[in-house]
Order: sequence, then structure tokens, then C-alpha cells
Amino acid sequence: MTVLNAVEPSITDPELVRQDYQRDGFVVLPDALSADEVAGLNAEAVRICRGELGAVSGGADLAADAADADVLRSFLCIHFPHKISQLAYDALTAPRIVDVLTTVIGPNVKAMQSMLFIKSEGKPGQAWHQDEHFIPTRDRSLTAVWIALDDATVENGCLWVLPGSHRRGVLYPDREQDDPRFDCTTEAYGFPYRDEDAVPVEIPAGTALIFNGYLLHRSLQNSGQHGYRRALANHYMSAESLLPWHRVPDGVGVAEHDSRDIVLVAGEDPYAYKGIEDLHRAHSRPDKEGGCLR
Repeated sequence: MTVLNAVEPSITDPELVRQDYQRDGFVVLPDALSADEVAGLNAEAVRICRGELGAVSGGADLAADAADADVLRSFLCIHFPHKISQLAYDALTAPRIVDVLTTVIGPNVKAMQSMLFIKSEGKPGQAWHQDEHFIPTRDRSLTAVWIALDDATVENGCLWVLPGSHRRGVLYPDREQDDPRFDCTTEAYGFPYRDEDAVPVEIPAGTALIFNGYLLHRSLQNSGQHGYRRALANHYMSAESLLPWHRVPDGVGVAEHDSRDIVLVAGEDPYAYKGIEDLHRAHSRPDKEGGCLR
């Protein structure tokens, strides 16, 4: 397997971790979660998909006696699993991961999103994109932590990254796409990189890819004959930055908008006086089989 820029925070100079992250836009953290934690999350995924832990809007109507495999294959991705699963919440705040986050972001870190990818055989990937296009921060601090829950390979649809593509600090335009390899999400275009410049990130279960919100990345279909490419993807940012996410409420200036549906994972929250909101609910992402809402 290809393991890129692997770091061991307990023994590696944090300055070297920062240098790798600033240069390439990502680092790889081995053993971000233990084998037991990975097994627990994979078992929890079935309960999440069945709706046993809480409602998941947008999911398929499944018979109560449906086989676990059929349940899992009916989902591509579930957003905000940490809202209904304690194990997903625990992964959001995992100490080994937070240790690296404070190195690349700073001492005060908050999380705002989690996503559980199932991606069984034949399910699509996601076209080239930058996470800051979807989750804007005020200080370009958005950081993703993509944790493999199965061994991620080229065959089953691992992530591909364009190393260093974050450094220009440019958010590239996006457009609708109808490529059958990808889900309904828009694709970035107009960037000065080629597909041939991309590097596959093949990592074993329990390993995390930690990457910058401006880094261009994508994934392809799970072309395997059986099995899944399960992963948990969480998003973080500096606690100092406002989070101007989703629609600006009436009566609130654009520069003042600050979503407060967050989890503080390290340090202090300078906006604690605003309180915490509960705005988002677990929901399923369309995978193109039923068409795209446009």
C-alpha cells in the first residue's frame, strides 16, 4: 500500500509535521483508531443505517428483516452520524487525531461535521473538489480527517490527492457533472493540474488522512467485486474563525454570520458566549441511482 507522509505525533517533531502539511496539504496518521475502535464503528454503521440510533432522513425504505449487507448497500454516505452515534462522536474527538489537529491548525480547534461513507461495490466516488468550497472558514483553517474503516485501495475507491494544490489559496469554480463515476456533487474545474499529477492514498483501516480544506481531491468508483470502502470523514477548523456556513439568517450581516452547531475538541472557544446550537440532523447523500436534485 502507498502510505504518504506518515507521521507519529508521539515521536515526530511537530514542526516537521507542520512543514509536511504546509508543503503537501496533507499528512497520514497511522493507527488513528485502534482495531477495536474500527470494528466497533463498522458494527455501528449497520445500526446507523437501520435507523436504530436515530432518524436518518433521505434513506431508503428497508424491511425490518433486511440483511445487513442489503442495508449497507442502500447507502453511499450519511452526514452527521456523530449526532446519533456515541462511537462516531468519540472518533470526532479521538486524542491521537486531535494531537495532530492542534499541530496543523492551532491550540483551539472546533469540529462542525462528520460523514460516514459506506461505498459498497459499484457505488460512485466524488469528483475533484475542495472542502472549503462547501464549508467556508474565515482563516482558511478547514481541515478534514478521513479515517479508513476498511483498507482503502485504488480498486475499492480510495482518495486521490493533488499534492500542493492548496498552496495557491484559490477556490476554483465548480459545475454540475454527469460523469457516472461520481455522485451528484459538483466538480471543481479550471485548475492548473492534470489528473496524471494525482496520487492515490492507499491506507489500511484505522489510518487517517489529514488534509487542508483547499487541497484538491477526489475518489473513484468502488470497482471491487464485493465488500465496502467504509470511512469516517470529519471536518475541523480553528475556534478563532467564524463559521459562515449555510444561509445567512435574516437580520444578520454576512460578516457576522457564525454557525454554532459545533463541537470544541481542543483548547478554548472565544465565542462561547454565543452558546451552542443544534441545527443539523443525520441524513443520506444521493448516489445518483435515483437521480440528482438540481
